[in-house]
Amino acid sequence: MATSMIHLFVTVLLVAAHTAFAETNMLQDLCVADLKGAKVNGYACKDPSQITPEDFYYIGLAAAADTSNTAMGSAITAGNVEKIPGLNMMGTSMSRIDYAPGGLNPPHLHPRASEAIFVLEGRLFVGFLTTTGKLISKHINKGDVFVFPRALLHFQQNPNNAPASVIAAFDSQNPGTQSVGPSLFGANPPIPDDLLAKAFGVEPQVIQKVKEKFPAKK
Repeated sequence: MATSMIHLFVTVLLVAAHTAFAETNMLQDLCVADLKGAKVNGYACKDPSQITPEDFYYIGLAAAADTSNTAMGSAITAGNVEKIPGLNMMGTSMSRIDYAPGGLNPPHLHPRASEAIFVLEGRLFVGFLTTTGKLISKHINKGDVFVFPRALLHFQQNPNNAPASVIAAFDSQNPGTQSVGPSLFGANPPIPDDLLAKAFGVEPQVIQKVKEKFPAKK
């Protein structure tokens, strides 16, 4: 009897798991994000009668962004679900990244997405780090594609005297971005200086000077 109950329990769990996985896909044609509605791990669907072509359209990636007033010489223009509500539940988004001569998109990661970049103009030095510390890097040119695996630290640098631009594609409607410098040295509340000093093998005074460059987020 006990064995039969265990078999029944396991069967119910397997059926429930299969149903849960199956229903992660959309059960309707589309789910345009209601950006003004409640947000629970994404956006609720907009009333279908209120959907317009503008929900699926965005011109923001057409022109280069101004990089002159950026600390790193790069500017990112996002094309995610907050800019294109029609992307909701589609698991994809895009961005444009523009680099001034010598510009850098510093080491960062996307916790929810892999990324592929297509070079529109210029030449870049790009790379990512594996969890074993191996650097995978390459110089890429106009028309080239390079891929960064999900949640691995990566970067793009423009070491040239001319501007560069890429289009980035993500397998998430909201990839998220965590930059190394601001995350460690601009945390709020701050990470203790002695902890960071020990982690990086430097004196606390060095950490304090680095923190001055990364004002804490509010």
